Amino acid sequence: MTKDFPWFSKYPAGIPHEIGPLEYQSLIELFKAASKKYKERVAYENMGATLSFAQTDELSTAFAAYLQKGLGLKKGDRIAIQMPNVLQFPVAFIGALKAGLIVVNTNPLYTPREMEHQFKDAGVSAVIILENFASHLEQIMDKIPAKHVIVTSMGDMLGMFKGALVNFVVRSIKKMVPAYSLPGVISFKQALKKGHELTLDKPEVNVEDIAVLQYTGGTTGVAKGAQLSHRNIIAHNMMVTHWFKPYMSANRHDIMITAIPMYHIFGLTVNGVLMYSTGVKSVLITNPRDIPGFAKELKKHKFTIMTGVNTLFNSLLHNEEFKKCDFSYLHGAIGGAMAVQDAVANKWEEVTGTPVVEGYGLSETSPVLCCNPLDSKHRRGTIGIPMPSTEVAIFDDDGNQLPQGQTGEICARGPQVMRGYWQKDNEGVFFHNEWFRTGDIGLMDSDGFFKIVDRKKDMIKVSGFNVFPNEIENVLASHPKVLEVAAIGVPDAKSGEVIKAFIVKKDPSLNEEELKKFSHENLTNYKVPKYFEFRTELPKTNVGKILRRSLKEQEAAKAA
Repeated sequence: MTKDFPWFSKYPAGIPHEIGPLEYQSLIELFKAASKKYKERVAYENMGATLSFAQTDELSTAFAAYLQKGLGLKKGDRIAIQMPNVLQFPVAFIGALKAGLIVVNTNPLYTPREMEHQFKDAGVSAVIILENFASHLEQIMDKIPAKHVIVTSMGDMLGMFKGALVNFVVRSIKKMVPAYSLPGVISFKQALKKGHELTLDKPEVNVEDIAVLQYTGGTTGVAKGAQLSHRNIIAHNMMVTHWFKPYMSANRHDIMITAIPMYHIFGLTVNGVLMYSTGVKSVLITNPRDIPGFAKELKKHKFTIMTGVNTLFNSLLHNEEFKKCDFSYLHGAIGGAMAVQDAVANKWEEVTGTPVVEGYGLSETSPVLCCNPLDSKHRRGTIGIPMPSTEVAIFDDDGNQLPQGQTGEICARGPQVMRGYWQKDNEGVFFHNEWFRTGDIGLMDSDGFFKIVDRKKDMIKVSGFNVFPNEIENVLASHPKVLEVAAIGVPDAKSGEVIKAFIVKKDPSLNEEELKKFSHENLTNYKVPKYFEFRTELPKTNVGKILRRSLKEQEAAKAA
């Protein structure tokens, strides 16, 4: 990389432009080194229960031994992990890597249809799932390749008495565990117990092996797995370790608030891998949507770092109990997955006395490509500057690099960028076989800061999650009373964008409540349209293609 890039002068003091040689040859080595170095420290806390680095190492090794010897899984087999932020997640994730497996992160809120697609596409051999969602798995077990299922309960790692109480409340009081039947299923506790009796044979894993299949809509709207190798995630970890130095100290016990789910790439690699590798305690928030409960938990900790998304920061700022938290140890917050609105950033600084800065990345890039400097050089309204060893540039549709100030597609290259999508044709994913095409439209200003101007094609961003109209339309079109459908994103103060669906009825009796019910049965909540509008016809091209652009222009005109 040449040294004349305009963003170099904006790097925080002491941050190198290059990361240098990889520190480890696999993530297994990274976790092993951290477990040994910080063995007495608390690695994770959830609902008042804790796991030290030593305990995490011991439990993940036992789990790996069970996967390898108890289930007979081999290096390269895929294993799906489907649970929120609970102590079982890091044990399962690290254990799967120790067994040489490829982790397939799965959103617990997926519908059976969404689970089936992901599990079949990845060819998963096993699934680890929280019991709350096991009834969904039951519906698709005969359609997916997985032969092994491990089920865990919310309270499994909270201790005998507290765990039993939590499980009773979740199952019997809140009725959060629908009945299910999965013959041959084994409990997470049983797996750990049996694993302690087995010996793990260390697999031959190197930096080029795939560590994670992170499913995403990519830039075409078809859900597919970004292949993230051990090299990708180790290199990414080195980059963000440098970047976070102003927020962390080797002589201090930092506390990270982990509200972003670790099945999300940001939560996995920043809150998960980075914090573990640097000896930082992560407080796992299982349900960040429960803002009163979240604020109550925050008041228990002298937290120093926090990551989140705009909607989360905004919700906390509207809670009176959050304002009573102790912010004297907080160094700041990092916003990702969606744009941090100016009003939210200003209010955050007013309430906490610390900044919230914005970064940018994708599942395909592990994810961080750019971030604002974590000092006075940060610039509101931008996604910051590229990470060390990372190049970001603007290209036109023909693959020509554009000069500063011109708008085009944001493209990137660096060691954190995936090798391609799992078992997919990757034609068009890269320019010149090296520049990953993000699908986002942006520009680089005169100081080297990047800014997102718009999104390519019709992708909708709801609370940091990518939603593609094709999927929404395909689901709604399967309703027997729907003739035609189009979906677009419309602005929303809380979520950034929400989905609006335009429907042409096949049966006049169709109503909005019927469509909402159908949507909730087939789509994760954030993909369910917030608005429905019935029309007699939809705008089309002369060959019959529905013009979403025309619908967006009509909505914009209404708002003007």
